[in-house]
Amino acid sequence: MWKWILTHCASAFPHLPGCCCCCFLLLFLVSSVPVTCQALGQDMVSPETTNSSSSSFSSPSSAGRHVRSYNHLQGDVRWRKLFSFTKYFLKIEKNGKVSGTKKENCPYSILEITSVEIGVVAVKAINSNYYLAMNKKGKLYGSKEFNNDCKLKERIEENGYNTYASFNWQHNGRQMYVALNGKGAPRRGQKTRRKNTSAHFLPMVVHS
Repeated sequence: MWKWILTHCASAFPHLPGCCCCCFLLLFLVSSVPVTCQALGQDMVSPETTNSSSSSFSSPSSAGRHVRSYNHLQGDVRWRKLFSFTKYFLKIEKNGKVSGTKKENCPYSILEITSVEIGVVAVKAINSNYYLAMNKKGKLYGSKEFNNDCKLKERIEENGYNTYASFNWQHNGRQMYVALNGKGAPRRGQKTRRKNTSAHFLPMVVHS
């Protein structure tokens, strides 16, 4: 092959001396190497690498808006007190009544928050053994058994507080939220909005 190249080079440029022909050949080969390597490098790059930005997670529900990921909460169990923006601790009494209290040492305000799905939690009062539940009419109540009313969507809001919305029920296409009014009484879900501060709760760690 090299003999053919040299012969072909010599016949193509008969007016050039032998040394000039060799120099021209070397210059031609050196200048061709980067182009060949660059082309090879592009062929070796896999489609997964070149399209890495398009392979990031997305879903129809996340189109056009930012959705927080709650993968780190799945299967998590936390003991907390939910302190409302209206300055009440959410409690579930031994008769299943849901309300707010100002007492920091109220035993019925100690809650166990368990993640049952990604972004969905169950809230249970430790001492009364009732789950926090909301029925399809937006009423808060305590349930002895875990059911669909007990599934709450947990979301971290921009102000650092959490909101808890019914997972199964809505009112006129709007989400219904757990909320305590200025007197510590539960609000009907139909009258709540995500931006209402009465629906904002700060999870406080319970120290044993």
